[in-house]
Amino acid sequence: MSEWWQGAVVYQIYPRSYMDTDGDGVGDLEGIRRKLDYVASLGVDAIWLSPIYPSPNNDFGYDVADYVNVDAAMGGMAAFDALLEEAHARGLKVILDQVLSHTSDQHAWFQESLTSKDNPKSDWYVWTEAREDGTPPNNWLAAFGGASWSWHPLRRQYYFHQFLRTQPKLNFHNPDVVEAVLNVLRFWLDKGVDGFRLDVANSYVHDASLGDNTPVPKEKRSALSWSHPARLQFHDHDWNQPENVAIMTRIRDVVDSYEDRLVFGEFAAGEKILGQYAGGDDRLHTAYTFTLLDAANLERSVFDHYYSRIAGPVEDLFPCVTFSNHDVARPVTRWSKGRDKAQVAKLGMALLMCLRGTALMYQGEELGLDDIDVTREQIQDPFGTLYFPHFKGRDGCRSPMPWAPDVRYAGFSTVEPWLPVGPEHPALSVSTQEADTGSTLAFSKQAIALRKAHPVLQTGDITLLETSNDVLAFTRSDGAQTMTCVFNFGDEDATIDTNAVLSPELTLGKAGHDAGQVTVGPLGVFVGMNAE
Repeated sequence: MSEWWQGAVVYQIYPRSYMDTDGDGVGDLEGIRRKLDYVASLGVDAIWLSPIYPSPNNDFGYDVADYVNVDAAMGGMAAFDALLEEAHARGLKVILDQVLSHTSDQHAWFQESLTSKDNPKSDWYVWTEAREDGTPPNNWLAAFGGASWSWHPLRRQYYFHQFLRTQPKLNFHNPDVVEAVLNVLRFWLDKGVDGFRLDVANSYVHDASLGDNTPVPKEKRSALSWSHPARLQFHDHDWNQPENVAIMTRIRDVVDSYEDRLVFGEFAAGEKILGQYAGGDDRLHTAYTFTLLDAANLERSVFDHYYSRIAGPVEDLFPCVTFSNHDVARPVTRWSKGRDKAQVAKLGMALLMCLRGTALMYQGEELGLDDIDVTREQIQDPFGTLYFPHFKGRDGCRSPMPWAPDVRYAGFSTVEPWLPVGPEHPALSVSTQEADTGSTLAFSKQAIALRKAHPVLQTGDITLLETSNDVLAFTRSDGAQTMTCVFNFGDEDATIDTNAVLSPELTLGKAGHDAGQVTVGPLGVFVGMNAE
């Protein structure tokens, strides 16, 4: 018997950009609560909330100042309790983002740790002496650029941070730290949350010897490597340490001590890594990588690689599939390339709902939103501030959710929002699309309903069929039913032999079936039930 999350649809909400109810230009939990009927109408099973904890917002919630509270700007704990209760009343699970690898430098743990080398929390973070010449102890590079070490004059030592210098790294070699973060999970599980998404879950443990990372050979460095200098080295000492596996097991044990809960992780990792951290009974329930999130083009090879090299080889893993989140350019932006954006959005949603795995979708994906463009003055993301104009950061996918076309700021707020509303987004607003049976929103609901109506699309096996790179075709089968799914990524009609009699369940654009052949037009979709 499958678990509730296997094949479920999880809807990620970035709270700062969903709905502002207190007039400060930033979304809040009350805004999410008021929109729960809309979320439920999509047909999703759960919501995943990006961090809601007290934070100085140097990295917009991914720098936590208090793990067991809710930011006052979000409405405080009372607002969360109300949201949790009403979500559950609608049959929606609630999943919280947990950023356990590091804290804000404003967290009480770090504020105590930095005071001396012998205080009770002196070893809760990764501190080390400078080299004789005053430089950091090794060559580790932070994900956002620059050295992973910052000097603190009070301790006269360097501390380790994998991201911003305001995000000091917790020391998971200290058993007290491990127990403290497990108690954080217990706190929220006791409140009734249904699970967690673990941020950068392969980065908890570092190599205590502090050995240098291995450089990426110059001939293997891509354009992306030069844009993000941390990619100029293999992170063989500051990420993906063997001890990290044991932390995943400890976390799974805690979550499994509560009934019917889920913990899944984000892993910026390559082949053969995923199975170390997720699957089976002693690792995270499931996880996702950036394989599909980073895909710049719709190509069969991307999905073949994911199922044959990343998720497929892990026999006891039920995977996650996702095209979009708060860290990457939206699918419409990556994939349209001058083609009809609504058609691309619809194809993407149909594909997400037909692939094998727990489906993670990001707010606005159901509307077909694209990324906004930001000026230097509008940038909020510190990643974008560092590299503008070559790289503008992650603000493009974090723009406010458009609710109505005929009100200021598309109904998100009554004052200027923290990020601008996309110029094309009011026309794509929820109220506009709810009134249009041909809208991306209407099609998204149809695709989600199709998945919910057919267990084979939720938990059935997947087998990719041989096609050109412009076409992705596969079957989903659970022994009782088989469905055939065909997606044409190209600009020309495509015909494939299925050797099956099919009853259409979902089509997009030109799509038909005759005498064992499926023909789909450009950006077309055909999903059919195989005759028994």
